[in-house]
Amino acid sequence: MRNPFSKKNQEIEDLSKLLKKSKDFKHVTYLNNQTEISFSLMFMSTMVEERTIHESLLPFLLEGQFKQIEDVKKIVPLEDIEFSDNPLDIEKKLFSGYVVLMLENDSKHFCFLGAQKKVGRSVGVPEVEFSVIGPKESFVESIEQNLNLVRKRIPIKDLIIEEFTIGSLSKTKVAVLYLGNVTNTENVNTIRQRLQEIEFDEITDSSFIIQLISDNQNSPFPQLLDTERPDRVSAGIIEGKVAIIVDGSPHALTGPTTLVEFFSSFEDYFLNWTISSFFRLVRLFAVTFSILVTPIYVATLSYHYELIPRDLLSALVASRMAIPFPPILEALFLELTIELLREAGARLPTKVGQTIGIVGGIVIGTASVEAGLTSNVLLIIIALAALASFTTPVYRMGNTIRLLRFPFLFFAELWGFLGILLSFCILLIHLIRLTSLGRPYLEPLYPPRIVDFKDALIRLSFKNQTKRPLFLDSKQPKRTNEKKTKEKKDIDE
Repeated sequence: MRNPFSKKNQEIEDLSKLLKKSKDFKHVTYLNNQTEISFSLMFMSTMVEERTIHESLLPFLLEGQFKQIEDVKKIVPLEDIEFSDNPLDIEKKLFSGYVVLMLENDSKHFCFLGAQKKVGRSVGVPEVEFSVIGPKESFVESIEQNLNLVRKRIPIKDLIIEEFTIGSLSKTKVAVLYLGNVTNTENVNTIRQRLQEIEFDEITDSSFIIQLISDNQNSPFPQLLDTERPDRVSAGIIEGKVAIIVDGSPHALTGPTTLVEFFSSFEDYFLNWTISSFFRLVRLFAVTFSILVTPIYVATLSYHYELIPRDLLSALVASRMAIPFPPILEALFLELTIELLREAGARLPTKVGQTIGIVGGIVIGTASVEAGLTSNVLLIIIALAALASFTTPVYRMGNTIRLLRFPFLFFAELWGFLGILLSFCILLIHLIRLTSLGRPYLEPLYPPRIVDFKDALIRLSFKNQTKRPLFLDSKQPKRTNEKKTKEKKDIDE
């Protein structure tokens, strides 16, 4: 048998020697029955659909009028066919799921035929951002499927999709989506520049992108909103935001974003505006309660016990009578216990994790009170604080809330209410300085923008949401005609 590389250049020979070490590399030589032209196919069997090769490729190459490389497009019924004369393209195409075709009498031209293997799970129900009302679709690990979920919700020519390849080793596809006639060009350029400047060998998930392109990588606050809901991404794009979808990740990113967006669930838009506004206020109260209730307990018992009402003082004294530890150690013990139960429940299989969370919490809590390690009052407070932290719709912000309780707790032990106030000032200064893609993170609270309050702490009706958020600085500030939106459409009788 003739050597299929006898007339090929040195780059292909070196590449073939290296690839032959991998079991999934295939290099086969064939002879056309009509023209007796010898050609060879190279592909990675784990990346291509071999059924496509045997049914849509080989029969036409073996029996068709095949004399030169350009004839492939005439005889092969595949849409994705590319030609090149650069040997360096071969490696890139091989690992993108292409079949490389070469003629033995032509060492300068190559043909790449798309036969990618589609492996992935089907579209399912959102697990983190589940909603009772509204769509039940969520992103999956395939970038093509995810783009389809967004494209079918915004079926217009102005939806622009740009693709980048990031990761020196992983070669991960990253798509940037935005509306060309709406989105601010500066926001698009910022994301485009930051993605192009990423120097990292592996991009496994969209979480890597968040950490690499955030304005402040040392901040515990997420500066891009990640979501598994295609409807939420589509709504953000229509508002004038930029979306990022990473191949292999079931979560998409949108930005610029603000702090208040992390406390709004997309289900709020499926409910009446008065009901959804009430739920948002409940979430904000729950988050504030979760952060401050334990530090206030420690500060009150350590420094400000004169503020405790007389009726409540006797109950607190009775609950702490047999406790040998100061309030700070008592609070830290229970806080860390709750965190251990959370981590154990998250890492164990679903059914076992639920059992550990429920049974472990009851057993450890009851045993610690009976053993005299903690008071029953603090146990109730810690349980309520943990429950309140789960009301945060976005998981990343929930993690931030869990972390914030500990600095507040230490400052409360050091200086009481003054320490809580000091830690709040530090947090506020940090949030005021924080930006998302160069836009103020604390907007519309600071800088104060009254217009954007219509969909911040509360949500007004759709008739009052005729303008896009000011901080996005969109090319088209108006979403609809305000006068026509508020006009009654009833037929006069």
